[in-house]
Amino acid sequence: MSNIGRTYVIGDIHGQYTKLASLLRNAELVNDRLSWIGGTTNLWFMGDFFDRGPDGIAVIDLVMRLQQEAQVVGGQVESLLGNHEVLILAAQRFAEQASGGPGGTFLASWKYNGGQDADLAHLTTQHVEWISSLPAMAHAGEWLLVHADATFYTSYGSSIKKVNQAFKAILQSDNAAAFDQLLDDFAARGEFEDKHPDGKGRAEQFLRTFGGQRLIHGHTPIRDTRPVISPLIYANGLCFNVDSGMYLGHPGFLYELPLEL
Repeated sequence: MSNIGRTYVIGDIHGQYTKLASLLRNAELVNDRLSWIGGTTNLWFMGDFFDRGPDGIAVIDLVMRLQQEAQVVGGQVESLLGNHEVLILAAQRFAEQASGGPGGTFLASWKYNGGQDADLAHLTTQHVEWISSLPAMAHAGEWLLVHADATFYTSYGSSIKKVNQAFKAILQSDNAAAFDQLLDDFAARGEFEDKHPDGKGRAEQFLRTFGGQRLIHGHTPIRDTRPVISPLIYANGLCFNVDSGMYLGHPGFLYELPLEL
C-alpha cells in the first residue's frame, strides 16, 4: 500500500464527524464504509473529540473502532487526552458539584465550553474507560505530541511516563479537586508563541524535559480568514499547531509527519 510507514496527525475534531470522515476517506485511510484500509499507517489524534459540534459520540466511536481495525493489520490509531475529554468526564462524574470553572459547577462549566447534551446522555462505561486511559503526551519518532501549547505538564512530572501516570490517576479517581485543578491548568495556551519574548525558550526547555526535536499540538485554533489546511509553524520551526478550527467552519486537515527533521 502507498500509505505503509507513514505517520499522520489530526487536530481537534470537536464533534465534526462528517468532516472527519471526509478527511480520512480522502487520505485513503478508510473506505466508503469507514473501515480501516490504511495498512501499517500510524494515525494520531490530538484530543478534543467532544463539544462545540453535534457528533462527539459518533467521532469517538469511529476512532475506537479504527484503533481496533488498524491494530489487526499492523497499523496504529492512537489518541491524546484533550481538555474537553476531561470536561465531559467531570460533568458526568461530579455534575452539579461546585467547581472553579466558568459555570460554577462541573456540569455548567462543561456546557459553557460547548458541551452537547446528546454526548453526555450517550457516554457509556466503555467510552469512559477508553478516555481515562488516554496518554497526555507521546513521542512519534523525533516529534513530541501534546494536546495543549502550554507548560503545565511539567507540574505533573518530569518525563512522559510520569505525566501520563499522573493524568491517568486523576481520571480514574473521584477526586473532584484534582479534576478542577487539571481543568484550570488546561486553560493555559499559547505559551510558546512568538509574541512572547521567551516563547521559543519555553519550547526549547519543554523539548529538553520531555525529549524530541519538534513539538506538535492542538488546543488553540489557527485563526485565518482562509481555509486552514496546513499547520501553523512557529517558534523558529520548533512548534507545529494542527488545530485547524474545524468547529469554526474550516475543513480540517491531516498532517503527515516528515520522516527526517
